[in-house]
Amino acid sequence: MKLNKLLANSQKQKLYEPGTAIMWTDTHISKQLLQVHLNEHVDLASRKPETIKNTVNWISGKSGGEKLNILDLGCGPGLYSTLLAEKGHKVTGVDFSQSSIGYAKKKAEENGLAIRYIRKNYLELELPEQSFDLVLLIYTDLGVLLPQDRAKLLRFIYKVLKPGGNFIFDVLNDKDLPKKVAAKNWEVAEKGFWKPQPYLALSESFLYEKEKVILYQHQIVDENEGVSLYRFWTHFFAVADLKKLLAENEWQDIEFFEDVLPGGNLFGGKHVTFTVARKKQ
Repeated sequence: MKLNKLLANSQKQKLYEPGTAIMWTDTHISKQLLQVHLNEHVDLASRKPETIKNTVNWISGKSGGEKLNILDLGCGPGLYSTLLAEKGHKVTGVDFSQSSIGYAKKKAEENGLAIRYIRKNYLELELPEQSFDLVLLIYTDLGVLLPQDRAKLLRFIYKVLKPGGNFIFDVLNDKDLPKKVAAKNWEVAEKGFWKPQPYLALSESFLYEKEKVILYQHQIVDENEGVSLYRFWTHFFAVADLKKLLAENEWQDIEFFEDVLPGGNLFGGKHVTFTVARKKQ
């Protein structure tokens, strides 16, 4: 085994140094993620069903009672899209995962819901301008994007919203940031989340306090001693940071909320900030 390679990867890296593997397009991991999405007992790939239901009701209250044309970015298996469509809204869901989109389409057909699902990286999405009343980006997706990708997505969202339309998203805020650094962990498995064959997983994280970024990193060593390196650069925000992000476009009536989710851990409750921003009329 090339231990020097593992050791080098285990040092604190230059900010935004890329990994060597992408989780969302891996067939095996995609199937594992779907199961985590659908696990009703954990707040991991998706939040718990009651939390999702309450969040959808909160979103409805913040975006008006009329029937809307909604774009759900990073929709996963369609948990929010389904509830919104059941309320009579027209919904388009977009996600990168084939497993999640396949599941979402099947459930929509079974439930007789006319939801449009698109499998695509939403950073590469092209949709007509001024066509949506509401754009959603839920489960802190904005915070895992690199700054240039985040800026690109915000410009796209502003473009596809109708004048007066709402953008609702949530992020992890910067409260208790050092506590959100995960401890080093290693796992040896015959098969599991990362691979269907035996593997060794070396997981650790690094805090970039000035930039309010934590790198969550996983080195996955397979039985042939190949190494897949997954790096997730996660950003944390104060309200002032969010205002700065939104300053590039003309938003109005911007509101921030930290009471939407139940508490209980460092990644829920007051640690998650929801933002509602209205495109200028």
